[in-house]
Amino acid sequence: MSTPTEELLDWQRLALGVLRKSGLAGDDTPPEAVADLLATETYDGLRIAPLYTAADPAPAAGQPGHVPFVRGTSAAPRPWDVRQRHADPDPKATRAAVLADLENGATSLWLAGIAPGDLAEALDGVLLDLAAVVLDHGPLTHEAARAFLALPGSDKSGNLGADPLGLAARTGSVPDMSVLSALTGSPVPIATVDATVYHDAGASDAQEIGYATATGVAYLRELVGAGLSAGMALKQLEFRFAATAEQFATIAKLRAARRIWARVAQVCDVPHLGAQRQHAVTSDAMMTARDPWTNLLRTTVACFGAGAGGADAVTVQPFDARLGLPDAFSRRIARNTQSLLIEESGVARVLDPAGGSWYVESRTDALAHAAWDVFTEVERAGGMAAALRSGLVEERVGAVRQRREADLAHRRQPITGVSEFPDLDERRPIRPPAPVPPSGGLPRMSYAHGFEALRDAADAAAEPPTVRLVALGPVAAHSARVGFAANLFAAGGVRLSEDSAAPVACICGSDRSYAEQAAATAARLRVEGVTTIWLAGKGDYDGVDAYLYSGCDALAVLRRTHEDLGVAL
Repeated sequence: MSTPTEELLDWQRLALGVLRKSGLAGDDTPPEAVADLLATETYDGLRIAPLYTAADPAPAAGQPGHVPFVRGTSAAPRPWDVRQRHADPDPKATRAAVLADLENGATSLWLAGIAPGDLAEALDGVLLDLAAVVLDHGPLTHEAARAFLALPGSDKSGNLGADPLGLAARTGSVPDMSVLSALTGSPVPIATVDATVYHDAGASDAQEIGYATATGVAYLRELVGAGLSAGMALKQLEFRFAATAEQFATIAKLRAARRIWARVAQVCDVPHLGAQRQHAVTSDAMMTARDPWTNLLRTTVACFGAGAGGADAVTVQPFDARLGLPDAFSRRIARNTQSLLIEESGVARVLDPAGGSWYVESRTDALAHAAWDVFTEVERAGGMAAALRSGLVEERVGAVRQRREADLAHRRQPITGVSEFPDLDERRPIRPPAPVPPSGGLPRMSYAHGFEALRDAADAAAEPPTVRLVALGPVAAHSARVGFAANLFAAGGVRLSEDSAAPVACICGSDRSYAEQAAATAARLRVEGVTTIWLAGKGDYDGVDAYLYSGCDALAVLRRTHEDLGVAL
């Protein structure tokens, strides 16, 4: 039997053979260079290797349910809390939806759109001693908390949702920390540290964890100053993180966040109370309005990552969330996604299923260190309120957002149904408009926005925008590049047609046909009135204005095409 070292060398040699065939490695490339050739880098600058072995150590993660809680807050397997979000301001409609959710799989509620005075009607019939309720009322937190606590029943659970720093990050307002001390007598936990505001703005995973930790520490200081012990203050907090379709990133993020918070509790001299309660929400930024059914795939993977990562509560966004208020069907599918993962897939029957993976443990450790650096930078800047006020957070997050936007524009991060494989004949469901979310602070990023704005403009045009297809040679010689070009143009709502008389044309063929015919074809197109000529592939041919190839700036191509075709943006 070969040793691990021999197995690794075998893998390197085999991988190198593939890389040489694909042109990514030369004949003189040594096998040990394979790892660097295949490695990638996260937005935090963390290196992700193509293969992990026992030679990639990480600190001991401990045992589930014990300090440092990396492996979860429970020592025994249990299903996570299926938390459904409701944002319909109509209390009657919300009551009907709430009761349907609780009767069919949801175990707790997240209320974000109900006026404080309407909470009694919206929760009429809900057994508050069985179903936890998490409030999300921004500047009306105090009023909503009083209204909720005044409802019948003495065994309420959930969270009152006080998050003054999160509100300041979303709206640019001055954080009113007094809301925390005003609620310290509540029998229900007080504060939610909502880190999704940073994720929605484009933050990296380490930034999301670091800013959440800094916010949590600020709330601990406020609560201790109001008279609570450090242990009691820790019990008042719940943390909300975004779960994305990158399952391992989500798993590592939740594990790293718990490790850091355990360190905070240790500094507070109550390490046994450092089990961070986590609410994972499928990412709003990754949701699409175009081909919304693909959101089912994204949220399923995100939910799996959240569950496997040890989240205490999970909210799966309905697939039509970008279209407006979700209907009963989409809420049902969101609930059932969790039910299937819990009951049929058995994800909740295993404690920390990713634990012990060399990759996951290594990534968790690296991410925890990066997040701790973010946290300590904020502390040196005077705390989270000061970091928001000075623009430090906006500057740091903005730099990552620019890199994300570049990756999306170049389709290095493809969006199925939007930037890749769009359906120009799709018929989307129609939903009533949802309440406009708060704004004024950090921007809200939608990964699909650039492409979807172009699709909207194309749909609004008097005539469907088209680009003239000029195919060179037999079908076998041009079909691959025709398909590539058609897919790229469709991402902006533009069709590719040989019957088009548009002033924009795209030449598709083989490298040989380009060498023989590209220049002459471009000259002929100019005579026929074509003003912009694209060519599918790379090269330098007379008369061709620009080139379409894998990795090109697709958004720039589409915006120029819209402009050339007279489509109003």
